[in-house]
Amino acid sequence: MVPSTSLSSLMIQNVDNMYFYMQIEHVCALRRQRALKPGQSPYRALLETLELTNTKLTLQLINDNNKVRLLLELYRLQGNMTRVKINELKPLKPRFEVPDVLINDPPTEPLSLLSQDENGVVLSLGADSQWLIVSAKPFRLDIMEGREVLLSLNSRGLLTAKEDGMWEETFKSHTDNKPNGPSSISLDFSLPGVEHVYGIPEHADSLKLKTTDGGDPYRLFNLDVFQYELFNPMALYGAIPVMLSHSAQRTMGIFWLNAAETWVDISSNTSGKPNTPLLWFSLSGIIDVFIMLGPTPTDVFSQYASLTGTQAFPPLSALAYHQCRWNYNDQEDVAAVDQGFDEHDIPYDFIWLDIEHTDGKRYFTWDPHKFPQPKDMLQGLIDKRRKMVTIVDPHIKVDSSYKIHNEIRSKGFYVKNKDGGDYEGWCWPGNSGYPDFTNPEMRAWWASMFAYDQYEGSMENMYTWNDMNEPSVFNGPEVTMHKDALHGNWENRDLHNLYGLYVQMATAEGLIERSGGVERPFVLTRAFFAGSQRYGAVWTGDNTAEWDHLKISIPMCLSLGLVGVSFCGADVGGFFKSPSTELLVRWYQTGAYQPFFRAHAHLDTPRREPWLFGPENTALIREAVRQRYALLPYWYQLFYHAHHSGQPVMRPLWVEYPHDTATFSTDDQFLLGRDLLVHPVTEEGASGVTAYLPGKGEVWFDVHTFQKHNGAQNLYIPVTISSIPVFQRGGSIIPRKARVRRSSSCMEHDPYTLFVALSPKRFAQGELYIDDGHTFNFDKQKQFIHRRLSFANNALSSRNLAPGSQFITPSWIEKIVILGASKPSKATLKTPDGKESLLEFEFDASMSVLTLRKPGVNAGVDWTVVLQ
Repeated sequence: MVPSTSLSSLMIQNVDNMYFYMQIEHVCALRRQRALKPGQSPYRALLETLELTNTKLTLQLINDNNKVRLLLELYRLQGNMTRVKINELKPLKPRFEVPDVLINDPPTEPLSLLSQDENGVVLSLGADSQWLIVSAKPFRLDIMEGREVLLSLNSRGLLTAKEDGMWEETFKSHTDNKPNGPSSISLDFSLPGVEHVYGIPEHADSLKLKTTDGGDPYRLFNLDVFQYELFNPMALYGAIPVMLSHSAQRTMGIFWLNAAETWVDISSNTSGKPNTPLLWFSLSGIIDVFIMLGPTPTDVFSQYASLTGTQAFPPLSALAYHQCRWNYNDQEDVAAVDQGFDEHDIPYDFIWLDIEHTDGKRYFTWDPHKFPQPKDMLQGLIDKRRKMVTIVDPHIKVDSSYKIHNEIRSKGFYVKNKDGGDYEGWCWPGNSGYPDFTNPEMRAWWASMFAYDQYEGSMENMYTWNDMNEPSVFNGPEVTMHKDALHGNWENRDLHNLYGLYVQMATAEGLIERSGGVERPFVLTRAFFAGSQRYGAVWTGDNTAEWDHLKISIPMCLSLGLVGVSFCGADVGGFFKSPSTELLVRWYQTGAYQPFFRAHAHLDTPRREPWLFGPENTALIREAVRQRYALLPYWYQLFYHAHHSGQPVMRPLWVEYPHDTATFSTDDQFLLGRDLLVHPVTEEGASGVTAYLPGKGEVWFDVHTFQKHNGAQNLYIPVTISSIPVFQRGGSIIPRKARVRRSSSCMEHDPYTLFVALSPKRFAQGELYIDDGHTFNFDKQKQFIHRRLSFANNALSSRNLAPGSQFITPSWIEKIVILGASKPSKATLKTPDGKESLLEFEFDASMSVLTLRKPGVNAGVDWTVVLQ
């Protein structure tokens, strides 16, 4: 979010200075590192210091130039992963090691020594024909499988653990003395056989990461960026230091566990053989890197999830449509917008309130004139089974009459400046303090503020949005906190990228606590780090109403999904500026098939509720939103799987077709789960799009026309303004709900329609997942329905996948649509009680579509339909 007019000059001044402070310390440090020529490393391994236990290897390294010693720790982790830690043996001050991101201490597997001589050691990594070679002089690590090198560390000799950099820097009147001295670290990696790497969000760039030779490296440093540039490695709001490599032979991952400002250089390959040289560089902390060895994409997702956790399972309503604006003016405005959706028959679940709903930008409060009766407003939404989100930002107005400020100050919970006083900066309320969310006591107190008796006017249908949590400091360097600000004993330079994660963590815990641990929270965050997926959703920040911003939303969300954050979306319509009517319609059509579906707009833009652009465009937007609601059963089961296994909801084609090189650079289309392929229309004035349908021997069905197309082809699709090209994979079964109502909660007990897409290659399979949609009872009390749907040998059946679970639903199967079918002579429904009944059906011979009407069987029981 950008500052209001009164703060514009301040922001512009900071934008002009944005890279000044960075260039003094950061770019100079990186340039020194880049100036190091690949070659012989000054580090060698002191093999006489090697110690091997059942859980780890330790070994000292020495820099022969300055005699500084490092300690190497190496672990083989369960699940085909290797962890490498490198720290100073005797640092002047202990270096920061990232807490709270790993969900546990990763379990290890035994390492065994295979051989050792004066040149190095060879270790078995436990897996078949997989080992690690430690070369002594120069120091180097190679992970091998058979005779193949999977990955090398320090093969170019760019390991560093301390920089002889500048000891004092100035930003405006502030001097950063760097009392602990320069402390940057770096390590190079080599990926033989690899030409495609992905991940390290957040960047507004292509899905496949580009080489950075001759330009800026990819930067990971959470910042409040004003009108970010596209196709640029500049830092944005979040930072997840995880990179995936992929080739037709293998998928692997690198997780660089460091919360300081970080850069990643991707060099051009000069060896003549496929290879991707990498350099990771952080301003402080230690080297703590997890090598995830795959070998498949699914394996890498599971490996990373085992380290940092899976996507939080959101309430079903959070997967529906959200209506937001900076800002809805008052309670009457909220009621009018709510009524407008009903009058125009457009469903929605959440309406959002931005910073203007508060009393003078004091969070946890309401403007007494504009929102005098918030509970009445919320009750009006409850009556329609709808919900609200209010913003709660982590900058606190310094005001002695403000309870939140007084309590934080009295408890000593603010971030401190280098002199020990409370750190203060300028943000929305004016002079602001910044709670130290790295302090668990502060997080616990913050969580307690969401209790209904603390957050006055809040109710059970009110959820939370954390913005500006990079943190944003309008008068700070690069619009953020000074690096020498103190979080307890640690400087902001050590842990900057953790701040947003901790804010969302504390907020999510507050929403859980207020319900006594019963209700699942919904929290949206702008800043994030590895592990943020455990606490809710993210969005791509302050985008612009331009066609290129619509296009870039696809690779931005795909990149996040690859590194654990499935619940991602972009502001529909663009935050800045005003979209053309065509762009707005196309953005709704795209957003309806992205995980987080929210329209949002800047304070100074004209209103853009969906019915303000004429009846024809209202109808187009209505249809896009209704498609989202009809597909909610499928979205919900995808998020259930993301929560359990870490598999991304929205995924690149190569994840499911890892050997198909035609998919490796594709980022204008995507898969939802395995079975839906979406190619949004993102070109102005488009009369057609070309979609790549993967899978030799597979078939894909247009979900709108039911036309069948063969896989492994580029398919030209003529489009009109109403077109949303979506295809269902042959061999799949997808549940939908045909009766779209005013909100998802109103559809809770409605019946299901099953779409069965047949394939000549395989049986058709799918799933149906049902629970109460909002509590933790699915996990704590096993109250859910999870069923396997299968079509084989002319029989469609539903069988229980979770015999130990208990849940009852009144929903039933209303219709079955079979694509690619033959006409049967009869269709018989069989239930476990031995009853059989004939079903009515229709057959469209021109499209080979069989429709079975009103099986009438409960969605939670076993049944079989036999076609004869």
